[in-house]
Amino acid sequence: MTQDRWSEVMHLLVEAIPAGRATVVVDGTDERTGQVADRLTAALRSAGRPCTRPPSSPPGTPGAAGTSAVTGASGASGGTGAAGGTGDAVLVADGPAARDRAPAGGWDVVIWLRTSRRQHAADGARGDTADVVVDLHDPEWPVIRHLAPRLLPHERWHLAESRAFFGVRAETWDAKFGDDLPAYAAAVEAAALPSGGVVVDVGCGTGRALPALRAAVGPAGTVIGLDHTPQMLAKAREKGNGGLVLADASRLPFTDGAVDAVFAAGLVMHLPDPADGLRELARVTRPGGRLVLFHPTGRATLAARHGRVLRPDEPLAEGPLTATTAGSGWRLSVYDDGPDRFLALADRTDRPVH
Repeated sequence: MTQDRWSEVMHLLVEAIPAGRATVVVDGTDERTGQVADRLTAALRSAGRPCTRPPSSPPGTPGAAGTSAVTGASGASGGTGAAGGTGDAVLVADGPAARDRAPAGGWDVVIWLRTSRRQHAADGARGDTADVVVDLHDPEWPVIRHLAPRLLPHERWHLAESRAFFGVRAETWDAKFGDDLPAYAAAVEAAALPSGGVVVDVGCGTGRALPALRAAVGPAGTVIGLDHTPQMLAKAREKGNGGLVLADASRLPFTDGAVDAVFAAGLVMHLPDPADGLRELARVTRPGGRLVLFHPTGRATLAARHGRVLRPDEPLAEGPLTATTAGSGWRLSVYDDGPDRFLALADRTDRPVH
């Protein structure tokens, strides 16, 4: 299974690297940059693409890797590389030293390895500017968490990689996060959902919000739990939850205006395109219906837990979210981003969305 997961990730990376001559750097904060760069080089060559691989140097050491990277890039553009490639060779370098000594015009592809939170915090926002982010918190189970659309459209990779990320976490999800059920119940109460209405919990996970949602709409209402990860729905089903649907939030299996409200906990930060995702949620919601965006931890608290600093341009920051909801068929009415929760409420306008 581990080997298959690495093969799947490498296949996507090979597909994402531009055709012809290209320069790629694998960056990170530990020795795995060299290991991953070696894997990528082997995968490129197996795919029939000529490839040069300058020597690695330990992270944080100046000189060798960066100098080799620049020289190798010149060699790749001039004709023959170290692997016997031609002018169309792909150069694969690794490490911070290589990234800091980019070829003329910069690296075509920057791959960032996300490892420990401590290292992420120490390195600042370096990974936030990468073209590709590979999650290596578990080095036996790599997952692509970001891939720039200019390299590969999200339809090609996002669903499978998200399922790989959440699927292995389903078994322990409730043990890790199960104590936030009161926060879910409070968020549902604050949302003032219509009694007797149809509510969809998009990205329901193991079903933590479903009991509170059913209580809110009452016996005459309908609650549907939807998630794209089979393992998460299996855990939700073990709790006796019915009305569960396996589907992608980007392509909801409902007709236009079919539901009265959408509840989405922790969803937006995992969407490949938040604006497109919010438009899809608006499409299935009737005019006057409600959108509930929730997380049981505030944005600043969550960012600190993950070892990063909040940016004002993030999708859930108040300014960007106000603009994105307005442009996708919603009117933001409540924005509450305290230390203990994030809660945003929006109402569906009567403007058509496409």
